[in-house]
Amino acid sequence: QVQVVESGGGSVQSGGSLRLTCAASGDIFSKYSMAWFRQGPGKDRLGVASIDSAGTPTYSDSVKGRFTISRDNVNNMLYLQMNSLKPEDTAMYYCAAGYLVASHLDPYEYNYWGQGTQVTVSS
Repeated sequence: QVQVVESGGGSVQSGGSLRLTCAASGDIFSKYSMAWFRQGPGKDRLGVASIDSAGTPTYSDSVKGRFTISRDNVNNMLYLQMNSLKPEDTAMYYCAAGYLVASHLDPYEYNYWGQGTQVTVSS
């Protein structure tokens, strides 16, 4: 099992930046695919970015070119650098871990979830 805890959310104006952090513990971090999802009020949980055990990233079209996902397998950390933020990026952001993930932005592929961190972007 893997336990994950997110941090780094907050409020920012449109065009600003935030960096989310996910600290993992438990099982061998490096063997898991990791991902960030987001969920707005009354909306489905959607994949934002993922990174597999080899370090290959996948991004949703809505954040491509603005967000960067990275991982530190030595310190068991996952990051999401978010630049050029827009009001539509406002959501609760969740860190997730999955083993042998095939569809990298599908939430059903991930078994372990954090409690989320809120990101609010004002216009």
